[in-house]
This record gives sequence, C-alpha cells and structure tokens, in this order.
Amino acid sequence: MITNKDYIKEFISNNQEIDEYGDQALINVPYRWSHGATDDHLGDGLIIYSIIQHMRAKVCVCLGSGGGFIPRIMTQARYDLWKQNIFEGDSDYNHGDIGCTYVVDAANGIGGNVNWLKEESFFRSTFWPRIINDTTANAFHNYFVLNDIKIDYLHIDAGHSYENVKEDFELYSQLMSPNGIISIHDTDPNYADKYIVTNEVKDRGDFDDWSGPVQLAKEIDNSKWQVFDLFNFGTLKNKPASTGLTLVRKK
Repeated sequence: MITNKDYIKEFISNNQEIDEYGDQALINVPYRWSHGATDDHLGDGLIIYSIIQHMRAKVCVCLGSGGGFIPRIMTQARYDLWKQNIFEGDSDYNHGDIGCTYVVDAANGIGGNVNWLKEESFFRSTFWPRIINDTTANAFHNYFVLNDIKIDYLHIDAGHSYENVKEDFELYSQLMSPNGIISIHDTDPNYADKYIVTNEVKDRGDFDDWSGPVQLAKEIDNSKWQVFDLFNFGTLKNKPASTGLTLVRKK
C-alpha cells in the first residue's frame, strides 16, 4: 500500500497516551471524524497531504485545530518530501530547510477544547509545530505580517461564525505565495444540514455552528479565485464522510 496503515493508526489518527489503567493506549485524535478519518483512513487529510507534496509547500499554516490532525499531516507531508529527495538540507521539522507548520489557536474553549496545549502532549512532542496561542486576527497582525511570512498552504478551521471565517479568509489570503492554496473546512451544506447534535452538547456550548464556512464558500468571487468543492457526504451512507473541504487559489 502507498499509505502505511500502521503508521497512520499510531501517529496520525490516534495519540499514544497512558489510559486510566496506566497502560499505553491509542486514543482517537479529537475531531478526526470531521475529516472522515478513521484508524486506517486519512479522509480529506489525504487531499491535504497530496497537495503539499505536489506543490512542494514549505510554509503551512493551520488556523484552528482541536486535536492537531491536519497540522501533523502538514508536517508529515513536508518531511516525506525530504525523505523522497525532493527537499534537501536540514530535515528538522520546523527549524531546518524543509519549512515549518504553524498552528494558530486561541485555545479559549470556543467551538471546543484543544488537547495539545501542553508541550508534552503527544502531538507537540512528536511533530513539534510552531504554536501561536492567540486569536487568528492578532496572529496575522502581530506575527505573520511583522515577520513578512508568505504561506504556501493555508487551512482555515478556526472560528466558524460567518464573521470569523470571512475575516480569516480576507486577512490570510493576502499572505499567500504566488501558487499558494487555501483549504476551508466544514463547507458542505448537506452535511451541516443533516448532522445531529445532542441537546447536551448544545447546552455545553461544544457545538460550533457551521453556517460561516458554508456561506463564505458560496460567496467567494470566481472571477478572482479558482474554487473547487470536495464533498463526499452520502456517497457511502454507512461510512464516515468529510464535513466538506473547499480549495481556493488565486487566478
């Protein structure tokens, strides 16, 4: 197989943690389900992996990540380019010659909690991303702009209100490299309309309304941007599906 099922299960779709009995166990990465991923299957993460590989993307930015699923794929794709002799030089994940993976998340509990805030978390101690623990707007103005960073691959998955998603797109799209690609998560209106949320989840405030990404994806100006929707909800009714991925690149 091109994809190593054992590696996916042990490092990408699960965290290696100590369970309640003190034993080493594989624990599902939170929110992997929203990518249609399982123990053995990367879901729409395979699309992101392939694009980074194809475009030779070095600077990858993930806005919002509850479990670090997408940013660990970003790092793996870059490192694999080095192992495949496409990237050369120092292979350090984030301080060498193969680029870096940024995760921007305020970790304020809005829309769900992150499980990687501690540096010793499995995600951070295994993939060593560059963490910006702040709002996406603050990170844009006070880090990316100040450091004149150009982004090769951007994944938008932070605040899901229309105002939040629109602001993220309008700000960070200014930083894209000439062939840079943006993916917007949770854009499938069919999935959003049919997904069932229990009252307990609603009462806790853990459920993030998806109307923002769906609305923004519909409004992107096709005269300025190439837009491609990847929706697979309902293709196989008894199998996991992605909540929708919309790819965008400036014309």
